[in-house]
Amino acid sequence: MSIQTSDIDPYTEEYFEDPFPAHEALREAGPIVRLSRYNVFAVARYDEVRTVLMDWASFSSARGVGLADFEKEKPWRLPSLVLETDPPLHDRTRKVLDRVLSPAAMRKLRAEFATAADALIDELLERRDFDAIPDLAEAFPLTVFPDAVGMPRENRRYLLPYSDMVFNSFGPRNAAFEAAVADAEPVIAWVQAQSQRAALTPQGLGAAIHAAADAGELTPEEAPVVVRSVLTAGVDTTVSGLGAAICCLARFPEQFQRLRAEPALARAAFEEAVRYESPVQTFFRTTTHSVEIGGVRIDEGEKILMFLGAANRDPRRWERPDEYDITRQSAAHVGFGADIHLCVGQVLARLEGEVVLAALARKAAAIEIAGPVRRRYNNTLRGLASLPVVLTPSG
Repeated sequence: MSIQTSDIDPYTEEYFEDPFPAHEALREAGPIVRLSRYNVFAVARYDEVRTVLMDWASFSSARGVGLADFEKEKPWRLPSLVLETDPPLHDRTRKVLDRVLSPAAMRKLRAEFATAADALIDELLERRDFDAIPDLAEAFPLTVFPDAVGMPRENRRYLLPYSDMVFNSFGPRNAAFEAAVADAEPVIAWVQAQSQRAALTPQGLGAAIHAAADAGELTPEEAPVVVRSVLTAGVDTTVSGLGAAICCLARFPEQFQRLRAEPALARAAFEEAVRYESPVQTFFRTTTHSVEIGGVRIDEGEKILMFLGAANRDPRRWERPDEYDITRQSAAHVGFGADIHLCVGQVLARLEGEVVLAALARKAAAIEIAGPVRRRYNNTLRGLASLPVVLTPSG
Protein backbone atom coordinates (compact mmCIF):
# COMPACT_ATOMS: atom_id res chain seq x y z
CA MET A 1 0.00 0.00 0.00
CA SER A 2 1.36 3.43 -0.94
CA ILE A 3 1.65 6.15 1.69
CA GLN A 4 -0.16 9.41 1.08
CA THR A 5 1.73 12.65 1.77
CA SER A 6 0.09 15.66 3.38
CA ASP A 7 1.30 19.22 3.86
CA ILE A 8 -1.00 19.72 6.88
CA ASP A 9 0.82 21.54 9.68
CA PRO A 10 -0.64 20.71 13.12
CA TYR A 11 1.39 23.47 14.78
CA THR A 12 -0.18 26.63 13.38
CA GLU A 13 -2.66 29.03 14.99
CA GLU A 14 -5.19 28.22 12.27
CA TYR A 15 -4.95 24.53 13.14
CA PHE A 16 -5.15 25.22 16.89
CA GLU A 17 -8.39 27.15 16.37
CA ASP A 18 -10.07 24.43 14.31
CA PRO A 19 -8.22 21.13 13.90
CA PHE A 20 -11.24 19.10 12.85
CA PRO A 21 -11.08 19.55 9.05
CA ALA A 22 -7.42 18.50 9.19
CA HIS A 23 -8.35 15.50 11.33
CA GLU A 24 -10.90 14.36 8.77
CA ALA A 25 -8.48 14.85 5.90
CA LEU A 26 -5.80 12.80 7.66
CA ARG A 27 -8.22 10.00 8.52
CA GLU A 28 -9.47 9.85 4.94
CA ALA A 29 -5.96 9.95 3.46
CA GLY A 30 -5.24 6.48 4.81
CA PRO A 31 -4.27 4.48 7.87
CA ILE A 32 -0.86 6.18 7.91
CA VAL A 33 0.22 9.46 6.28
CA ARG A 34 3.55 11.21 5.85
CA LEU A 35 3.60 14.85 7.02
CA SER A 36 5.91 16.53 4.53
CA ARG A 37 6.60 19.62 6.65
CA TYR A 38 8.26 17.60 9.40
CA ASN A 39 9.19 14.38 7.57
CA VAL A 40 7.31 12.23 10.08
CA PHE A 41 4.55 9.66 9.80
CA ALA A 42 1.10 10.28 11.27
CA VAL A 43 -1.81 8.08 12.33
CA ALA A 44 -5.24 9.65 12.84
CA ARG A 45 -7.66 6.72 12.76
CA TYR A 46 -8.70 5.16 16.05
CA ASP A 47 -7.49 1.62 15.35
CA GLU A 48 -4.01 2.69 14.24
CA VAL A 49 -3.61 5.18 17.09
CA ARG A 50 -4.57 2.53 19.61
CA THR A 51 -2.25 -0.01 17.96
CA VAL A 52 0.70 2.34 18.43
CA LEU A 53 -0.28 3.16 22.01
CA MET A 54 -0.58 -0.50 22.96
CA ASP A 55 2.77 -1.71 21.55
CA TRP A 56 5.54 -0.01 23.51
CA ALA A 57 8.12 -2.56 22.31
CA SER A 58 7.67 -1.47 18.67
CA PHE A 59 6.82 2.18 19.29
CA SER A 60 9.17 3.61 21.90
CA SER A 61 8.59 6.57 24.21
CA ALA A 62 12.21 6.58 25.43
CA ARG A 63 13.41 8.50 22.37
CA GLY A 64 10.94 11.28 23.21
CA VAL A 65 7.19 11.67 22.90
CA GLY A 66 7.68 14.89 20.97
CA LEU A 67 9.14 15.79 17.59
CA ALA A 68 12.71 15.66 18.90
CA ASP A 69 14.53 12.31 18.77
CA PHE A 70 16.57 11.96 21.97
CA GLU A 71 19.07 9.72 20.20
CA LYS A 72 19.87 12.53 17.78
CA GLU A 73 19.51 15.70 19.84
CA LYS A 74 19.74 16.78 23.46
CA PRO A 75 16.36 17.10 25.22
CA TRP A 76 15.24 20.60 26.15
CA ARG A 77 14.84 19.41 29.75
CA LEU A 78 15.58 16.30 31.78
CA PRO A 79 13.29 13.58 30.35
CA SER A 80 10.43 12.26 32.45
CA LEU A 81 11.10 8.92 34.17
CA VAL A 82 7.50 7.92 33.41
CA LEU A 83 6.31 9.51 30.16
CA GLU A 84 9.63 9.27 28.31
CA THR A 85 10.88 5.82 29.34
CA ASP A 86 10.17 2.24 28.34
CA PRO A 87 10.24 -0.91 30.48
CA PRO A 88 11.98 -1.95 32.64
CA LEU A 89 12.75 1.57 33.95
CA HIS A 90 9.21 2.69 33.20
CA ASP A 91 7.71 -0.22 35.11
CA ARG A 92 9.74 0.56 38.22
CA THR A 93 8.70 4.20 38.38
CA ARG A 94 5.12 3.51 37.28
CA LYS A 95 4.71 0.90 40.02
CA VAL A 96 5.47 3.58 42.60
CA LEU A 97 3.01 6.05 41.07
CA ASP A 98 0.26 3.47 40.68
CA ARG A 99 0.49 2.86 44.43
CA VAL A 100 0.73 6.55 45.37
CA LEU A 101 -2.22 7.38 43.07
CA SER A 102 -4.18 4.20 43.80
CA PRO A 103 -7.99 4.01 43.97
CA ALA A 104 -7.68 3.85 47.76
CA ALA A 105 -5.65 7.08 47.77
CA MET A 106 -8.24 8.76 45.54
CA ARG A 107 -11.05 7.68 47.89
CA LYS A 108 -9.26 9.45 50.73
CA LEU A 109 -9.12 12.64 48.66
CA ARG A 110 -12.70 12.51 47.38
CA ALA A 111 -14.45 14.10 50.37
CA GLU A 112 -11.92 16.94 50.55
CA PHE A 113 -12.12 17.59 46.80
CA ALA A 114 -15.95 17.47 46.85
CA THR A 115 -16.11 19.96 49.73
CA ALA A 116 -13.76 22.32 47.89
CA ALA A 117 -15.86 21.99 44.70
CA ASP A 118 -19.07 22.82 46.56
CA ALA A 119 -17.47 25.88 48.15
CA LEU A 120 -16.12 27.16 44.83
CA ILE A 121 -19.41 26.67 42.98
CA ASP A 122 -21.29 28.43 45.81
CA GLU A 123 -18.91 31.38 45.52
CA LEU A 124 -19.29 31.53 41.73
CA LEU A 125 -23.09 31.32 41.97
CA GLU A 126 -23.04 34.42 44.15
CA ARG A 127 -21.05 36.23 41.45
CA ARG A 128 -23.28 34.85 38.66
CA ASP A 129 -20.99 35.98 35.80
CA PHE A 130 -17.29 35.10 35.66
CA ASP A 131 -14.59 33.68 33.41
CA ALA A 132 -14.80 29.91 33.75
CA ILE A 133 -11.13 29.37 32.85
CA PRO A 134 -9.20 31.37 35.49
CA ASP A 135 -12.03 31.38 38.03
CA LEU A 136 -13.00 27.69 37.84
CA ALA A 137 -11.01 25.44 35.47
CA GLU A 138 -7.70 26.82 36.76
CA ALA A 139 -8.71 27.86 40.28
CA PHE A 140 -9.96 24.44 41.38
CA PRO A 141 -6.94 22.29 40.34
CA LEU A 142 -4.51 24.92 41.61
CA THR A 143 -6.13 24.59 45.02
CA VAL A 144 -6.82 20.91 45.56
CA PHE A 145 -4.00 19.31 43.56
CA PRO A 146 -1.03 21.07 45.21
CA ASP A 147 -2.68 20.50 48.60
CA ALA A 148 -2.84 16.77 47.83
CA VAL A 149 0.81 16.73 46.74
CA GLY A 150 1.80 18.60 49.91
CA MET A 151 3.11 21.77 48.29
CA PRO A 152 3.27 25.21 49.91
CA ARG A 153 0.72 27.79 48.75
CA GLU A 154 3.26 30.35 47.55
CA ASN A 155 3.74 30.71 43.77
CA ARG A 156 1.44 27.84 42.77
CA ARG A 157 0.63 29.85 39.68
CA TYR A 158 4.01 28.67 38.32
CA LEU A 159 2.51 25.22 37.74
CA LEU A 160 0.57 26.53 34.72
CA PRO A 161 3.46 28.10 32.79
CA TYR A 162 5.65 25.10 33.63
CA SER A 163 3.13 22.67 32.12
CA ASP A 164 2.72 25.05 29.18
CA MET A 165 6.46 24.84 28.55
CA VAL A 166 6.57 21.07 28.78
CA PHE A 167 3.64 20.42 26.45
CA ASN A 168 4.85 23.03 23.95
CA SER A 169 8.25 21.33 23.90
CA PHE A 170 6.73 18.23 22.28
CA GLY A 171 6.27 20.19 19.05
CA PRO A 172 8.64 22.23 16.90
CA ARG A 173 10.59 25.25 18.14
CA ASN A 174 7.89 27.60 16.86
CA ALA A 175 6.35 30.81 18.22
CA ALA A 176 4.22 28.90 20.76
CA PHE A 177 7.32 27.20 22.18
CA GLU A 178 9.41 30.38 22.22
CA ALA A 179 6.67 32.30 24.04
CA ALA A 180 6.30 29.50 26.59
CA VAL A 181 10.01 29.39 27.48
CA ALA A 182 10.63 33.16 27.39
CA ASP A 183 10.66 33.38 31.21
CA ALA A 184 11.53 29.78 31.93
CA GLU A 185 14.36 30.16 34.44
CA PRO A 186 12.41 31.14 37.59
CA VAL A 187 9.58 28.75 36.79
CA ILE A 188 11.89 25.75 36.30
CA ALA A 189 13.86 26.63 39.41
CA TRP A 190 10.66 26.81 41.46
CA VAL A 191 9.33 23.48 40.20
CA GLN A 192 12.64 21.78 40.87
CA ALA A 193 12.67 23.20 44.40
CA GLN A 194 9.10 22.08 45.08
CA SER A 195 9.97 18.53 44.01
CA GLN A 196 12.48 18.14 46.83
CA ARG A 197 11.50 16.35 50.03
CA ALA A 198 12.21 19.38 52.22
CA ALA A 199 9.60 21.47 50.40
CA LEU A 200 6.78 18.94 50.86
CA THR A 201 4.53 18.16 53.81
CA PRO A 202 5.06 14.72 55.38
CA GLN A 203 1.53 13.47 54.55
CA GLY A 204 1.14 14.37 50.87
CA LEU A 205 1.53 12.44 47.62
CA GLY A 206 4.97 13.98 47.10
CA ALA A 207 6.24 12.64 50.42
CA ALA A 208 4.92 9.19 49.50
CA ILE A 209 7.07 9.26 46.35
CA HIS A 210 10.14 10.19 48.37
CA ALA A 211 9.30 7.38 50.80
CA ALA A 212 9.65 4.98 47.88
CA ALA A 213 13.29 6.04 47.65
CA ASP A 214 13.73 5.14 51.33
CA ALA A 215 12.36 1.68 50.51
CA GLY A 216 14.80 1.27 47.61
CA GLU A 217 12.15 1.45 44.88
CA LEU A 218 13.63 4.69 43.53
CA THR A 219 17.02 6.29 43.96
CA PRO A 220 17.21 9.54 45.98
CA GLU A 221 18.02 11.34 42.71
CA GLU A 222 15.01 9.84 40.90
CA ALA A 223 12.40 10.72 43.54
CA PRO A 224 12.23 14.49 42.81
CA VAL A 225 12.14 13.76 39.07
CA VAL A 226 9.11 11.53 39.60
CA VAL A 227 7.45 14.21 41.77
CA ARG A 228 8.07 16.65 38.93
CA SER A 229 6.33 14.24 36.53
CA VAL A 230 3.25 14.31 38.75
CA LEU A 231 3.34 18.11 38.88
CA THR A 232 3.49 18.21 35.07
CA ALA A 233 0.65 15.73 34.57
CA GLY A 234 -1.61 16.92 37.37
CA VAL A 235 -2.59 20.44 36.35
CA ASP A 236 -2.70 21.43 32.69
CA THR A 237 -4.58 18.40 31.38
CA THR A 238 -7.10 18.82 34.21
CA VAL A 239 -7.48 22.53 33.50
CA SER A 240 -8.04 21.85 29.80
CA GLY A 241 -10.45 18.99 30.56
CA LEU A 242 -12.50 21.03 33.01
CA GLY A 243 -12.62 23.97 30.62
CA ALA A 244 -13.77 21.67 27.82
CA ALA A 245 -16.49 20.12 30.00
CA ILE A 246 -17.86 23.48 31.15
CA CYS A 247 -17.82 24.79 27.59
CA CYS A 248 -19.61 21.68 26.30
CA LEU A 249 -22.32 21.89 28.97
CA ALA A 250 -22.85 25.56 28.13
CA ARG A 251 -22.94 24.90 24.36
CA PHE A 252 -25.29 21.96 24.72
CA PRO A 253 -27.85 23.02 27.34
CA GLU A 254 -29.94 19.86 26.86
CA GLN A 255 -26.93 17.88 28.07
CA PHE A 256 -26.61 20.08 31.14
CA GLN A 257 -30.29 19.57 31.92
CA ARG A 258 -29.76 15.82 31.58
CA LEU A 259 -26.87 16.10 34.03
CA ARG A 260 -29.03 18.13 36.43
CA ALA A 261 -31.65 15.40 36.33
CA GLU A 262 -29.02 12.76 37.03
CA PRO A 263 -25.92 14.19 38.78
CA ALA A 264 -24.45 10.68 38.91
CA LEU A 265 -23.58 11.25 35.23
CA ALA A 266 -20.93 13.79 36.26
CA ARG A 267 -18.06 11.38 35.65
CA ALA A 268 -19.50 10.43 32.25
CA ALA A 269 -19.97 14.11 31.34
CA PHE A 270 -16.29 14.79 32.06
CA GLU A 271 -15.20 11.64 30.20
CA GLU A 272 -17.23 12.61 27.14
CA ALA A 273 -15.71 16.11 27.18
CA VAL A 274 -12.24 14.55 27.14
CA ARG A 275 -13.25 12.45 24.12
CA TYR A 276 -15.02 15.32 22.39
CA GLU A 277 -12.32 18.00 22.83
CA SER A 278 -9.23 15.83 23.59
CA PRO A 279 -7.19 18.17 25.81
CA VAL A 280 -4.05 16.21 24.83
CA GLN A 281 -4.16 16.31 21.04
CA THR A 282 -0.97 14.58 19.96
CA PHE A 283 2.00 12.51 21.08
CA PHE A 284 4.89 10.90 19.22
CA ARG A 285 6.49 7.48 19.33
CA THR A 286 9.65 6.20 17.57
CA THR A 287 9.79 2.82 15.81
CA THR A 288 12.28 0.40 17.35
CA HIS A 289 12.38 -1.93 14.34
CA SER A 290 10.80 -2.33 10.92
CA VAL A 291 7.09 -2.55 11.64
CA GLU A 292 3.79 -2.66 9.74
CA ILE A 293 1.02 -0.14 10.39
CA GLY A 294 -2.20 -0.28 8.43
CA GLY A 295 -0.63 -2.50 5.78
CA VAL A 296 2.39 -0.21 5.36
CA ARG A 297 5.97 -1.15 6.31
CA ILE A 298 7.77 1.55 8.33
CA ASP A 299 11.52 1.44 8.98
CA GLU A 300 13.25 1.58 12.36
CA GLY A 301 13.92 5.02 13.82
CA GLU A 302 10.89 6.77 12.30
CA LYS A 303 8.82 9.24 14.28
CA ILE A 304 5.08 8.44 14.41
CA LEU A 305 2.71 11.28 15.35
CA MET A 306 -0.50 10.02 16.95
CA PHE A 307 -3.49 12.33 16.51
CA LEU A 308 -5.40 11.42 19.67
CA GLY A 309 -8.05 14.07 19.01
CA ALA A 310 -8.70 12.71 15.51
CA ALA A 311 -8.97 9.15 16.84
CA ASN A 312 -11.50 10.29 19.43
CA ARG A 313 -13.81 11.51 16.64
CA ASP A 314 -13.17 8.74 14.15
CA PRO A 315 -16.55 7.68 12.71
CA ARG A 316 -15.07 4.21 12.21
CA ARG A 317 -15.15 3.86 16.00
CA TRP A 318 -17.82 6.28 17.24
CA GLU A 319 -21.43 6.85 16.26
CA ARG A 320 -22.25 10.56 15.91
CA PRO A 321 -18.64 11.42 16.83
CA ASP A 322 -19.15 15.18 16.52
CA GLU A 323 -21.97 15.23 19.08
CA TYR A 324 -21.40 15.73 22.81
CA ASP A 325 -23.51 13.09 24.58
CA ILE A 326 -23.02 12.48 28.30
CA THR A 327 -24.79 9.11 28.08
CA ARG A 328 -22.26 7.82 25.55
CA GLN A 329 -20.07 4.87 26.54
CA SER A 330 -16.85 6.80 25.94
CA ALA A 331 -14.46 4.96 28.26
CA ALA A 332 -12.51 3.58 25.30
CA HIS A 333 -11.35 7.03 24.17
CA VAL A 334 -7.60 7.69 23.92
CA GLY A 335 -7.70 11.18 25.43
CA PHE A 336 -5.52 9.98 28.32
CA GLY A 337 -3.46 7.59 26.20
CA ALA A 338 -3.64 3.85 26.83
CA ASP A 339 -1.80 0.83 28.19
CA ILE A 340 1.44 1.36 30.13
CA HIS A 341 1.61 5.06 29.26
CA LEU A 342 -1.92 5.88 30.38
CA CYS A 343 -1.68 9.45 31.72
CA VAL A 344 -0.25 9.54 35.26
CA GLY A 345 -2.57 12.38 36.25
CA GLN A 346 -5.77 10.90 34.81
CA VAL A 347 -7.00 9.58 38.18
CA LEU A 348 -6.75 13.07 39.66
CA ALA A 349 -8.24 14.71 36.57
CA ARG A 350 -11.22 12.34 36.59
CA LEU A 351 -11.86 12.87 40.30
CA GLU A 352 -11.63 16.65 40.00
CA GLY A 353 -13.82 16.72 36.90
CA GLU A 354 -16.44 14.54 38.53
CA VAL A 355 -16.78 16.53 41.77
CA VAL A 356 -16.88 19.90 39.99
CA LEU A 357 -19.54 18.82 37.47
CA ALA A 358 -21.57 17.10 40.19
CA ALA A 359 -21.56 20.32 42.22
CA LEU A 360 -22.66 22.31 39.16
CA ALA A 361 -25.45 19.83 38.48
CA ARG A 362 -26.78 20.08 42.04
CA LYS A 363 -26.49 23.81 42.47
CA ALA A 364 -26.95 25.50 39.07
CA ALA A 365 -30.04 25.70 36.88
CA ALA A 366 -28.23 26.86 33.76
CA ILE A 367 -24.82 27.83 32.44
CA GLU A 368 -24.57 30.14 29.44
CA ILE A 369 -21.68 31.53 27.42
CA ALA A 370 -21.69 35.31 27.90
CA GLY A 371 -18.90 36.60 25.67
CA PRO A 372 -16.16 35.75 23.17
CA VAL A 373 -14.43 32.42 23.81
CA ARG A 374 -10.66 32.56 23.32
CA ARG A 375 -8.46 29.55 22.74
CA ARG A 376 -5.02 29.02 24.23
CA TYR A 377 -2.39 27.98 21.69
CA ASN A 378 -0.16 25.07 22.59
CA ASN A 379 1.71 22.54 20.45
CA THR A 380 0.16 19.57 22.27
CA LEU A 381 -2.78 20.72 24.38
CA ARG A 382 -6.19 21.93 23.23
CA GLY A 383 -7.55 24.33 25.81
CA LEU A 384 -9.20 27.67 26.38
CA ALA A 385 -7.77 30.96 27.58
CA SER A 386 -11.13 32.60 28.31
CA LEU A 387 -14.71 31.36 28.66
CA PRO A 388 -17.07 34.08 30.00
CA VAL A 389 -20.22 32.49 31.43
CA VAL A 390 -23.32 33.31 33.43
CA LEU A 391 -24.37 30.80 36.06
CA THR A 392 -28.00 30.68 37.19
CA PRO A 393 -28.67 29.22 40.67
CA SER A 394 -31.18 26.43 40.97
CA GLY A 395 -34.21 26.79 43.20
